[in-house]
Amino acid sequence: MEEWLGRLESMQLKRSELNLLIMDYLMAEGFKEAAERFKCEANIDAEKINEMVGIRETNEQIDERISVRMAIEDGRIREAMKLINDYYPELIDNNRNLYFKLQQQQLIELIRDHLLEEALQFSQQQLSVDSDYLQLPELERTLSLLAFDKPENSPYSDLLHASHRQQLGSEVNEAILREQSGEGSSSKPKLVSLMKLLLWTQNELDKKKVKF
Repeated sequence: MEEWLGRLESMQLKRSELNLLIMDYLMAEGFKEAAERFKCEANIDAEKINEMVGIRETNEQIDERISVRMAIEDGRIREAMKLINDYYPELIDNNRNLYFKLQQQQLIELIRDHLLEEALQFSQQQLSVDSDYLQLPELERTLSLLAFDKPENSPYSDLLHASHRQQLGSEVNEAILREQSGEGSSSKPKLVSLMKLLLWTQNELDKKKVKF
């Protein structure tokens, strides 16, 4: 314990390093205006940002990535698919599981708008095309919404929550970053990875009943 506490006390975390972690998160998640403002307020060197993030995006490329994510989070899935095909023509071919999730979200949006006949037709025509990547349990959960007059009160209502769109938007955003930076690079912001590691460490300490 003494050795561990000594190592903790000897660590020096610079404010500039914390600022870079925050900047990395803002840029990776597509918060362009906040990132620009934070860069000026924290006086962050653009070269250091590029070194940390590992992706060199133009303003136009950032805007394109943000527009895809916003379309998904707004439920405009057809528009999002068109934007993806326009800006990242190989993304769908390289991420077939993601393609299913986009199709699933389009089905959810049809059910949300009570377009039941169109939803059934869409599920038969579109979701069965790429059967190798069909996630049957998820498809069954989605189609189960059709059995309820008020699907928002059903056991599967989580599919209709805004968080479901946001999760998909995040996954598509990560796929775009991964394609731009190369398969060997991490597409997740370092701050997110650190937070997950922190929570895992705290959980392990709790299991062993170690005070921290």
